[in-house]
Amino acid sequence: MSERTDCAGMAALSICEALLLAMKDLQVLPEHEVVGVLRDAAAFHENADGTGTDAEGHHAAASLIHQIIANGNPVRKP
Repeated sequence: MSERTDCAGMAALSICEALLLAMKDLQVLPEHEVVGVLRDAAAFHENADGTGTDAEGHHAAASLIHQIIANGNPVRKP
């Protein structure tokens, strides 16, 4: 991936994380719904079609999402 693509991906992840945290903090979504959104996103990548680099990218994305679910947000934990 190009550096520009990597930066866009990091920015998108940060924006999505901030939106999910804000929705949880404002009680728009309960925590189990936020986790459900993350699980849905991981499932998309686990079931995505593709070969080679595409498949590796989807696998890596699913793995990262599962890590986020497992670890929560350490910055926000007391």
